[in-house]
Amino acid sequence: MGIPIDQTWLEVLLLASVRMTAFLVVAPPFAHAAFPARIKAMLGVGLGLAVTSRVSGGYTAKDTAGFFTAVVLELATGLVLGFLVLLVFAAVQSAGSLIDLFSGFQMAQAFDPQMMVNGAQFTRLLQMAALALLFASDGYQLVIAGLTGSFTALPLAGGLDLAQPVQAMTSAVTGMFLAAVQIAGPLLVVLFLADVGLGLLTRVAPALNAFSLGFPLKIMLTLSLAAFLFLALPRIVSTLAGQAAKTVLGVG
Repeated sequence: MGIPIDQTWLEVLLLASVRMTAFLVVAPPFAHAAFPARIKAMLGVGLGLAVTSRVSGGYTAKDTAGFFTAVVLELATGLVLGFLVLLVFAAVQSAGSLIDLFSGFQMAQAFDPQMMVNGAQFTRLLQMAALALLFASDGYQLVIAGLTGSFTALPLAGGLDLAQPVQAMTSAVTGMFLAAVQIAGPLLVVLFLADVGLGLLTRVAPALNAFSLGFPLKIMLTLSLAAFLFLALPRIVSTLAGQAAKTVLGVG
């Protein structure tokens, strides 16, 4: 008994799965080390199977050399799209790094092997909270929707115009720094004003040695005002998820 196999459908499934898996390896929140590699591969194959019927319309079967070239192209496409999403969500980590730098927590810097983050307390805390909110608010579905929609802008084995990803990366990096300053800006202003106040107090009364109180004062201000930052974090993560989906869809 022979089992008929549609070669075109099988090639589309494999190519779509390669793009999906490469994206999941790089893009948050799926790039977290708590997700085993086999789970990422299974999820990539499942997502590839879900979009196969939609993207197989304009695909034609290729020879062996053409197919392996298409695999390399899809691998590069998935990695580039995942890196763009990583740049968008790096704004939260950058905001945490700014808070650690201005508040003095940067001296307790450490490397987190699970999140692959090298930073102090607020860097890792904001990154962990953003990942949790991505799953709690279904923000990861927006990211996956942007990935599945990328097959319209970037057809299978259609190659990758390097001008578009470079432009998208430039915009993503600019947006990352801007978003980081906007997230951490109010708290940074308060910490800067605290330093200015301590400097004026030292100028008026040098015998008080007010700068000796600077470190505990900034820690108290940071811990007190960080609660307001966490109140705004769900809306920030939702906005970043939508921006990530638009960035992926805009590469074409």
